[in-house]
Amino acid sequence: MDSVAPQRALLLVNSKSRRGRQLLGRAIAILDEMGFELIFRSTKRSSDFRDLIRQYASRIDCVIIGGGDGTLNAALPALIETRLPLGILPLGTANDLARTLAIPADLKQACAVVAQGVTKAIDVGQVNDRYFFNVASLGLSVSITRQLSGEIKKRWGVFAYAITAIQALWKSRPFTAKIEVNGELLTVKTVQIAVGNGRYYGGGLSVAWDASIDDQRLDLYSLEIAHWWQMLPLLPAMHAGRLNDCVNVRTIEATSLKIITSRPKSINTDGELSTTTPAEFRVLPAQLNVFVPAARSNSVQSNNTQSNNI
Repeated sequence: MDSVAPQRALLLVNSKSRRGRQLLGRAIAILDEMGFELIFRSTKRSSDFRDLIRQYASRIDCVIIGGGDGTLNAALPALIETRLPLGILPLGTANDLARTLAIPADLKQACAVVAQGVTKAIDVGQVNDRYFFNVASLGLSVSITRQLSGEIKKRWGVFAYAITAIQALWKSRPFTAKIEVNGELLTVKTVQIAVGNGRYYGGGLSVAWDASIDDQRLDLYSLEIAHWWQMLPLLPAMHAGRLNDCVNVRTIEATSLKIITSRPKSINTDGELSTTTPAEFRVLPAQLNVFVPAARSNSVQSNNTQSNNI
């Protein structure tokens, strides 16, 4: 855990975000009052964030991003490249990375976390040439992403994930995949494989109860059910991260693994469809410094308990 005193900050906000538009003026006023020298840029395309970070890297001490997990993910390549610390203002729908890092949802409190200057080095996941903070997955989650429109998010907020998941689950069909991990080749028939780097995903579901974003490991689960109704008993365990206790679920811990399917299947990284199988996953330890609450820093400390359930 390090402490720095950020002064010059690049503030990036996705102007397509309803909360971003509503709270932008207040965020600027709060950060200005806290002593930041702000360079503010807004864009409708989160992909522009990478170029903006590279453009201003030599003139700033940190990057502050207002948005959700997809917006943060879009900036990730440039953050890794420039090694600038990241401040997070949770203005998205799910805000799972903020939840993992115990960053408050309240805007003023989130700004204060950055102003306090306490940073934590966190791991980053990588699948093929794409990075992710929270989870990379294939199967059911891809169907959910394809159906989860911006209009549904605006209307239902975080509940949009549950509503869309029910619709996608009804239509889901198992697929066959091969998983190369820890020196073994496993063949599975599954409706979803998820590989987690952080703790939370999907609006508050937990990858594993003991996962943290600095434990230098990936947590995989495979939902090996044949019928949609078999998912219902698993829902409480998915929320609590206790899938290792469930039948019809395979859980694995590893630092790297590979997934192969007979046909390319899309992969969802932090809520965006970004790559396909065959897919190689790995964890990149301590890859990025993020501002976290000083009083709750223990909540993102590494838990080095290792156990494989294969």
